[in-house]
Amino acid sequence: MTTILYIHGFASSGASGTPQMLRQMLYEQGVRVLSPDVPIMPAEAFPFLQNLVTAQKPDLIIGTSMGAFYAEQLRNTLRILVNPSFQMARLLTFRGMGRRDFLNKREDGAKDFKVDKTMIEQFGTLEKGSFKNITDSDRAKVWGLFGEKDESVNHQKEFLRHYDPSHFRLFDGGHRLNDKILNHSVVPLVRELLHLS
Repeated sequence: MTTILYIHGFASSGASGTPQMLRQMLYEQGVRVLSPDVPIMPAEAFPFLQNLVTAQKPDLIIGTSMGAFYAEQLRNTLRILVNPSFQMARLLTFRGMGRRDFLNKREDGAKDFKVDKTMIEQFGTLEKGSFKNITDSDRAKVWGLFGEKDESVNHQKEFLRHYDPSHFRLFDGGHRLNDKILNHSVVPLVRELLHLS
């Protein structure tokens, strides 16, 4: 069975609408979509994802925003980075610390979480691993999808500095995905990369 690992964005969960829509759109191709809740703290989140990739061996990883930041560093696996937020520490510093509500239901029932100095420092530490030791083989496995109207983050230049310009695509939309963007931009690329009919 073909397996996709979906890594959600900041303050979200594995129960967001995107993986649910992906399951519906790819059901007939027999695709399994894993979408776990990613731990809040980066020092816990990245090892969690590394272990998950080792155990599940997904055929493709799709990461959105913060999830794409993590996905970029999960080397040697086919990946689609959607609106990647490569500078989480700076983004959170700019937006301020304090309590935030989760945007989607979490498996552990948590309703909110705290952005603090430790979280920002952990993101800063992890960011030092971004774009490190990329081989030609790995470069061929990474694709970037960017919303033309994304007002939250714009890291197109960073992507193009490190990855193949032919793997860079723009779509008509903003930071968050919806069924139209999935139908017209994400799922066609998924089918192309996984050779699905």
